[in-house]
Amino acid sequence: MTRVLVSEKLADRGLELLRSAGHDVDVRLEMSPDQLIEAIVGAHALIVRSATDVTDDVLAAGTDLIVVGRAGIGLDNVDVEAATRRGVMVVNAPQSNILSAAEHAVALLLAQARNIPQANADLVAGKWARSKWEGVELHGKTLGVVGLGRIGALVAQRALSFGMRLCAFDPYVSPERARQMGVELLTLEELMAESDFVTIHLPKTAETAGLIGADILAKAKPGIRIVNAARGGILDEDALLEALRSGQVGGAALDVFSTEPCTDSPLFLEPNVVVTPHLGASTHEAQDKAGVTIAEQVNLALAGDFVPFAVNVAATEVSEVVRPFLPLAEQLGRCFACLNDGIPDRLDVEYQGGLAGANPSILTLAVLKGVFAAGTEEPVSYVNAPQLAEERGLVVREASTATTRDYVNLLTLRSAEHSIAGTLSGPRSEPRIVVVDDHVVEVPPAEHMLVVRNDDRPGMIGVVGTALGEAGVSISSMAVGPSRTGNTALMVLSTDRGVPDDTFTLLQASDGIVDIHRITAS
Repeated sequence: MTRVLVSEKLADRGLELLRSAGHDVDVRLEMSPDQLIEAIVGAHALIVRSATDVTDDVLAAGTDLIVVGRAGIGLDNVDVEAATRRGVMVVNAPQSNILSAAEHAVALLLAQARNIPQANADLVAGKWARSKWEGVELHGKTLGVVGLGRIGALVAQRALSFGMRLCAFDPYVSPERARQMGVELLTLEELMAESDFVTIHLPKTAETAGLIGADILAKAKPGIRIVNAARGGILDEDALLEALRSGQVGGAALDVFSTEPCTDSPLFLEPNVVVTPHLGASTHEAQDKAGVTIAEQVNLALAGDFVPFAVNVAATEVSEVVRPFLPLAEQLGRCFACLNDGIPDRLDVEYQGGLAGANPSILTLAVLKGVFAAGTEEPVSYVNAPQLAEERGLVVREASTATTRDYVNLLTLRSAEHSIAGTLSGPRSEPRIVVVDDHVVEVPPAEHMLVVRNDDRPGMIGVVGTALGEAGVSISSMAVGPSRTGNTALMVLSTDRGVPDDTFTLLQASDGIVDIHRITAS
């Protein structure tokens, strides 16, 4: 009999599914880290929610572990890399709360438009203040959806029924896909300038933190109303407060905050702000779905069957030739998305050398993981990456050739506008980016990178170096590749931190710089 250790409260239906499959279900709540390490010994599966940290030490102690299940979407508390290295499958329940989250965002939208919480509080306090809480209709108004993933798409569908005009900002959705949904794609600045209401549905990443700040709010349509039921910190709360007090923002409805739990904020004192304590997934149905879904996934994993919501691939299932390239493939995918400022209509993946004969399709999935890493509100897995590509309108094509001129193995990603290629180099198989936009370079992937195409003339390296130095940004490594025509050159730089917006804008406008992109490769 297999033993399933459950460290947090799980829906009864989920527990019953595990027991009916013949597993010994061991429920131990509120364990300390040391108690978890002791309890994991002999367990074949571990099911957690958000409070249990599944560290490498826990995985090391669980020598019989086959699968770790997270009853929810986020995986911040699970060391997926360590699990993959140890051959332990990690599964989650990515669709369990999307409907609840979308409905809560719509509820906040209506509550903000009609001042429902404020009017309720007044009436309970004995005040009949009808004129004070006059609202606005949604019909005919423009809703800007920031992030058109699964939750954002559900909100958009529901907003259509109110007769709202829809626009969206999402670099990871193709124009054709947006047209099918009845949504107009805009830049973030354009969306903020045209929208009466804005709803946020992005993941919290280095790129999205503080995305909607003072500069963006200053460019918004006066009186705009903002809903954030995604993640705290995407909307700058200090900037929001100032914009509310000045009247630039007409109201806000917030379910999430930069620091949680949040029980004291100056935003709570603003009469045109509606707040809830992170209730997006807090429905009976969502919790029940999470428990049932994770039990189903764990049962499949323990039975050795296909697991739809696996978020990793056990390292033992990948060939020795392909396995070392998995991290590089994901990094190249992330770089490719940054070069294209999102996703293009087409992605060509080419394998050259020994990779071509080693069944490298798993690397295409790793590439897609990297491409979508910063653009969806749910974790991207080897299993759901192709589905995300289809949903977002990305056509993926693979090609292989056993010959390569300069490298033993080469992995190349290409769109109509950009290309990037990488390989593993040296006795330690260290990852290297070796081609960017058909310019030969050699630089290791880094967390922060800058790609600059410039006129091929003296002084251009100095222009970039001086601007970065004045911003306090250090260059960690650098490669320069001239074009075959000799008219332009390409600089690829690794930096110790991200290039600030004002420095990036300055470089964009500098004489001799043709094109520039910031890349976050990890």
